[in-house]
Amino acid sequence: MPEHSFSNKLINEKSPYLLQHAHNPVNWYPWGQEAFEKAKSEDKLLLVSIGYATCHWCHVMERESFEDPELALYLNKHFVPVKVDREERPDVDKIHMDALHALGQQGGWPLNMFLTPEGKPVTGGTYFPPKPMYGRKSFRELLENLVYIWENEREKIYSTADEITSHLQQQAVPSYNGLPELNWEAEEKAVAQFMESFDSRHGGFNQQPQNKFPPSMGLMHLLRHYDRTGNAMSLEMVEKTLQKMFAGGIYDQLGGGLSRYSTDYEWLVPHFEKMLYDNSLFIWALIETFQVTRNPLYETAVRDVLTYVARDMTSPQGAFFSAEDADSEGVEGKFYLWSKAEVTEILDAETGKLACAYWDITEKGNFESSNIPNRPMSDEEVAELFNITTEEMQIQLRSAREKLLAVRSQRIRPLLDDKVLTSWNALMISAFARAARVFEDTDFEMRAVRAADFIFENLRDESGR
Repeated sequence: MPEHSFSNKLINEKSPYLLQHAHNPVNWYPWGQEAFEKAKSEDKLLLVSIGYATCHWCHVMERESFEDPELALYLNKHFVPVKVDREERPDVDKIHMDALHALGQQGGWPLNMFLTPEGKPVTGGTYFPPKPMYGRKSFRELLENLVYIWENEREKIYSTADEITSHLQQQAVPSYNGLPELNWEAEEKAVAQFMESFDSRHGGFNQQPQNKFPPSMGLMHLLRHYDRTGNAMSLEMVEKTLQKMFAGGIYDQLGGGLSRYSTDYEWLVPHFEKMLYDNSLFIWALIETFQVTRNPLYETAVRDVLTYVARDMTSPQGAFFSAEDADSEGVEGKFYLWSKAEVTEILDAETGKLACAYWDITEKGNFESSNIPNRPMSDEEVAELFNITTEEMQIQLRSAREKLLAVRSQRIRPLLDDKVLTSWNALMISAFARAARVFEDTDFEMRAVRAADFIFENLRDESGR
């Protein structure tokens, strides 16, 4: 008996994301001429669905819609479905993201765009639910509406498609009037905007909706402003943000590594996906802050992130993988969550109490009745609470961390996206190289060299590019 009931044309692809969809009942095509020729010969619209291997909402929509045989039957009958890995084809992703923005919609993934057989965008969106919710139509309703218009009012579709295409063509024409004049006034204006949106309690910069993304590039800009002007507020914003992130649930307190973003202002509940480039830029910001302040906390943080990358995100050949998924066993964050009973069962009574206090592990929990480890108290506060020195505390916590990690490693892990992307590897190579220079660490240097050698030997074309 076959392991899978369905297979489609993605079965021979190499992308982890496309292979995830290779056994959907949806008759997916990879991006290419074959799909467009089929759309023309059968007079159908195309659905171009774009995502990536560790995208949480991509997984949700797959479970709810693309694995539904009844919906797949309708989709296959009336459309030509195409799957695209945005990390494999960033050019295709950009074109269709621009089209979505031209429709006045907010971008994100999965990105689902409908095209004419000629490839002109008609309409689209991101996640569509199986039933009407979140103020959105169901995916089935959207499909049925498009089929009706395509069969009965086709001129509307082509009119919209022509408008969007014309807009995109105008946007694509560069208007070059020379480089803008660089002046300090522009920098001061940018810093003023940072100050206006700065969250003085939790660090970071308030955004709408309340998701907080790691602002690593902005922090490095503020460091340069501090270096030029001595403005203490610029440095304060950097330090508050880095310290709160490093202590928050957005940072994996046991295994190391930074998650994609926080779903709250406190950096507590992350979107648990870990991206190579986010961690690279986080390391850059930590290293530069260490260089300015000489605070050993930032060296500790750098070493912790790089230990995670070396352990979990490095290929046997020394190159760096792309990402780790947020989900395991179909549940976001399950791999990272703990109950108090689990922790106290693994550790002895004294260390268990200390670990629960240090990482905020409670009976009630801080996330869906479970616990995301985070550090709401300083080392000094916890040590004082247990009447021990911070050095004694850290010895106990190192042992606790090793034991908890050993147990966690037996759980079903989130998917590892093992693509090796040149640009993302370049960021992490730079992170290891910077750390090697600043901290005089030969292991970091070796890892940077190994990854660079892999890129030069395997990811260049015949011209050497």
